[in-house]
Amino acid sequence: MAYDSNNIFAKILRGEIPCDKVYEDDFALAFRDINPQAKVHTLVIPKGAYVSFDDFATTASDAEIGGFARAVQAVAALEGVTESGYRLLANHGKHAHQEVPHFHIHIAGGESLPGLIA
Repeated sequence: MAYDSNNIFAKILRGEIPCDKVYEDDFALAFRDINPQAKVHTLVIPKGAYVSFDDFATTASDAEIGGFARAVQAVAALEGVTESGYRLLANHGKHAHQEVPHFHIHIAGGESLPGLIA
């Protein structure tokens, strides 16, 4: 699947659509989900044009991958969920119900979450 530069996250990255920003650095932007599924529900997106985790893992530079992983951890710390625990989720493709074709990680926490996969 080719990257669609008009997806909502691309528009957020370009500043065309506002977001409730939590964190930003050279590699990532994090903002609160507009339809939260937990007390804390933050999205972390890489600044590069990557459709999915597969795309990101195979084509991003080592610096982008490392910087993104560090950004995810920094956001969890900023959101105050590192001690109590949190869930990381990345949907990939139609069977996982990926809604936006831009790789992103959901950080969910701030409360006890129902079990999905143990």
